[in-house]
Amino acid sequence: MATIHETLDTAIAKQIGSYSDAVLLNGNYRWLITSGTPGLSPDGKIANDISGQAASAWQNILTMLGKADMSVNDLVKVTQYLTRKEDIPGYVKVRKSILGDAKPAFMLLVVDQLVWPNILVEIEIIAAKRQVNGNAL
Repeated sequence: MATIHETLDTAIAKQIGSYSDAVLLNGNYRWLITSGTPGLSPDGKIANDISGQAASAWQNILTMLGKADMSVNDLVKVTQYLTRKEDIPGYVKVRKSILGDAKPAFMLLVVDQLVWPNILVEIEIIAAKRQVNGNAL
């Protein structure tokens, strides 16, 4: 599948994980920029573990991408906040199952607390999709 962006390699990302050092966009694009999206389901339920919360947060992101006629292949940048360092492996496993081969630029931070004390993960994304004559490709 053709991507709408070019990845720039500085040899740093490949030392750490499966992401791109930088992403360069050229041309006309529609942009989707989300707020921080926690591992909260639309009915207000919150799983007790990182796998459940990560799955909910990513499902929320997928829903937003779908509403914008986009997919994970249109992700340009993903910023992820976790509240517990020990949750990184479990979170990354869920993220990989959702993103597959997509490799946007990533930032993952471990913070003391998010807006609610029982929220373990929050994700924000930037996505872009090429437009031709005002229509998304």
